[in-house]
Amino acid sequence: MIRTQIYLTKKEKEAIEQLSGERKTTQSNIIREAIDEYVAKKKMESGKERKSIMDYAGIWKHKKDIPRVDVLREDWEERVKRLDADKDDR
Repeated sequence: MIRTQIYLTKKEKEAIEQLSGERKTTQSNIIREAIDEYVAKKKMESGKERKSIMDYAGIWKHKKDIPRVDVLREDWEERVKRLDADKDDR
């Protein structure tokens, strides 16, 4: 590890001290974790590690245990019609 120094506001310092006590870890570890999370988030936002929804299109096309949406929709429409008919009968 490389030693470095940073300036914190009083509020930031108090928050790190509180987290450190709650999690029973060092203040340095809290800061390193925060930096790691921040860097990972920024990489995702910049697209370096971000995948679009289209990257996942068709990944389940060969699965046989997932019902087809049109079949589910037809079943749902039939149920709604039966419920409406039951409501009209009352």
